[in-house]
Amino acid sequence: MAQDKSPEAKTRRPRAETPKGFRDYFGAEVTERKAMLDKVAEVYHRYGFDPLETSAVETVEALGKFLPDVDRPNEGVFAWQDEDADWLALRYDLTAPLARVAAQFRNDLPSPYRRYAMGPVWRNEKPGPGRFRQFYQCDADTVGAPSVAADAEICAMLSDALETVGIPRGDYIVRVNNRKVLNGVMEVAGVLDPANPNRFATERGIVLRAIDKIDRLGETGVRALLGEGRKDESGDFTKGAGLAAEQAEVVMAFMAARRDSGAATVARLRELVGTSVTGGEGVAELETIAELLDRQGYGSDRILIDPGVVRGLGYYTGPVYEAELTFEILDEKGRKRQFGSVSGGGRYDDLVKRFTGQSVPATGVSIGVDRLLAALRAKGRIGTDTAGPVVVTVMDRDRMADYMGMVADLRNAGLRAEVYLGNPKNFGNQLKYADKRQSPVAVIQGGNEAEKGVVILKDLILGAQIAQNATLEEWKDRPAQVEVPRADLVAAVRKMLAK
Repeated sequence: MAQDKSPEAKTRRPRAETPKGFRDYFGAEVTERKAMLDKVAEVYHRYGFDPLETSAVETVEALGKFLPDVDRPNEGVFAWQDEDADWLALRYDLTAPLARVAAQFRNDLPSPYRRYAMGPVWRNEKPGPGRFRQFYQCDADTVGAPSVAADAEICAMLSDALETVGIPRGDYIVRVNNRKVLNGVMEVAGVLDPANPNRFATERGIVLRAIDKIDRLGETGVRALLGEGRKDESGDFTKGAGLAAEQAEVVMAFMAARRDSGAATVARLRELVGTSVTGGEGVAELETIAELLDRQGYGSDRILIDPGVVRGLGYYTGPVYEAELTFEILDEKGRKRQFGSVSGGGRYDDLVKRFTGQSVPATGVSIGVDRLLAALRAKGRIGTDTAGPVVVTVMDRDRMADYMGMVADLRNAGLRAEVYLGNPKNFGNQLKYADKRQSPVAVIQGGNEAEKGVVILKDLILGAQIAQNATLEEWKDRPAQVEVPRADLVAAVRKMLAK
């Protein structure tokens, strides 16, 4: 059989699909995100923070990612080698670029430097349900303030931001802990040697991950990970930290240290850290944070001291915090569960030091934008205003200038409007287009209407309601289509939109 040698047969067309682990954002999603971030920015601005936009690309060296000994350093980041042999990568968060900026422009920036940043970040990780390789973050940081008053301020600002975007008090809690306290407990448990911080590093990593999983695995699962290890339901085995029973008991007591008040929790933590100098410093810092927040009116119904907060990033050096949404949603299997964390952060006094060699105190918080948007949708706080533009239909293509004049009048009056720019031959297709655009009103003017100096306004929202379930009396009381003078176009459209 003869082969097809036509040019079409030789051309391989690209597949029209989003790369694995990435997604596209359409109109309403982008609009909702911008509206939410604008509200967050108002809060940050009120607190005296300035916006900062950094490059999406940083050098791998500046990002400071722990990389494997391979030719292509791509663990956790999307990296490539530039023509001058430098390795570059997409930023994996907004904090590492801030550290570079703070070091690079340290002679020009005020100290302390307070900034917020919003934008996409990229992580070269295995994607999964709801887990993408590109996602949005919204950060606020203070660089150059050693006092934990800066940490308390960040927590208060995070609380205000959540309430401003639509998460009411009682549906969230900001939980605060301190890495120094955790290190003190590790010291008491025998898995941290102050004289040799690198000793027991593997065991400490396992302990940290175990503590972070207490909500999911429960006390029994965490105890197993602190000991020899844990086998899950599928039979997979996770190696444990190998702690003795008495060592594990110290860690378990730490996780159970939360009391009814911040003062009681701090007192229990002071008992647990014993004579550890580092642990004692951490307890004192938590005590100060609790006092500062209390004086500003942020009680335990909004912000509380909770030893269960760990945070995964290794550069935290002091207070750490996490905002958790406490209302229930249904998971993919229809089971009730709490929504969970939407934000986290902490103090990272050694990050800028990588560039300058001098310790520069810093603290900050990051909001997971997509997570917070999902929470607001679950609460019904966004997604209700999805109206598209007013659509001016085209009855006579030779009169396009008249239709453009109409849409200009609407736009100049501050109304969202567009002219139908497809093939105007089939008027039904124009109305289908308006429906697909979720347009509230269609403007119609044929030759007869033009001679009379009028336009027809079609209420598309009411028309859809009438088609579904409106009564005859409702239809007579408010017709879905009216004729108005061309000179009254803007006022008539405003009136119809107001209804």
